[in-house]
Amino acid sequence: MAAPVLTAPGGIAWRDGKRYMWLTAIIVPLLAIVGYGLWHRTGLGVHWWITPLFVFVLVPLLDISTPADSVNPPEEIRAALEADRFYRRCTYLYLPLAGVGLVLGAAAWASGELSPFARIGAVVSVGTVTGVGITTAHELGHKRAPLERWLARLMLAPTCYGHFYIEHNRGHHVRVATPADPASARLGEGFWRFWPRTVVGSLRSAWSLESRRLRLRGAWVVSLRNEVLLGWLLTAVLFGSLAAVFGPPVLVFLAAQAVFGFTLLEGVNYIEHYGLARARTADGRYEPVTPRHSWNSDAVTSNLALYQLQRHSDHHAHPTRRYQVLRSFEESPQLPAGYATLLLAAYLPPVWFRLMDDRVVAHYDGDLRRANVHPPRRHALAARYRV
Repeated sequence: MAAPVLTAPGGIAWRDGKRYMWLTAIIVPLLAIVGYGLWHRTGLGVHWWITPLFVFVLVPLLDISTPADSVNPPEEIRAALEADRFYRRCTYLYLPLAGVGLVLGAAAWASGELSPFARIGAVVSVGTVTGVGITTAHELGHKRAPLERWLARLMLAPTCYGHFYIEHNRGHHVRVATPADPASARLGEGFWRFWPRTVVGSLRSAWSLESRRLRLRGAWVVSLRNEVLLGWLLTAVLFGSLAAVFGPPVLVFLAAQAVFGFTLLEGVNYIEHYGLARARTADGRYEPVTPRHSWNSDAVTSNLALYQLQRHSDHHAHPTRRYQVLRSFEESPQLPAGYATLLLAAYLPPVWFRLMDDRVVAHYDGDLRRANVHPPRRHALAARYRV
């Protein structure tokens, strides 16, 4: 009898899946390095735009031109697939490549040879790399191995988002799809209203969670045992070292790429649970998280590039499950496209509302009371949907 075909992300045969995952793990940070090299050799600032063109143009085109694939890895090979170290090495590789891209971007900025067009391109290019790097940190930060957790902390340093390590794992995963979660977007809430709420709210939540943990253990809140302060310290060391090498003006570049990077993350957060809500049970608590509380997509290219993050329902059900074995569920609400496509729509609220509001309402059979609705828009939405 022939051996069964083992499947990997997107339902691709295992050997092909390995080849594609290797490429997607390195191509985004590598493109930023290539962009620097071409600019350094030719002096043309347009080369700094290779990375965003790949992420925000080519990946969506590949998603659109490739059929969605909901094939799941057979359960009988799940343990072997999770144990395959190849997939975790793909995540490990991202950090050093992103670090090289960050240093080269800082060097180019400090050289004084970048035109305004090239400066913006450098910020967007490196910010895209560090922003996608938060997805890498997300994958590693859910694992129990000390090495992977430290790599997650280091990968969050370039975007000043070390507190994400605490808030996401102990805050978002507990409060997801409820009004109390700053990372769950509400129906009718535009991204640019969501952005300050989630950025500030997540930071406050992380500090509160970590302060409470340390006080319960009788430890000092202001210490290196505080994961939030540790994350900030790693950023300070990184930025301080680059400023010492390239001069204080490079801090402008570092701050700009960090904001661009964590704005990408918050765009993904905005998409993942938009308008979805967990119901209250008879005892007043929220129902357990189910596949119906996360938007999913089986767009193949985006899933390969983002460690299957778009199979988000399974991630919330099993946070420590490795990305190569995440599953697609029929009962999960489906996005009209992959994250790379929808990020641009999310940044344009009228476009986003047109794409998604009807889908949210349909998901709840027309009953807005079951959705997570943005309070200032409740009456307008009720009038629009006549409920």
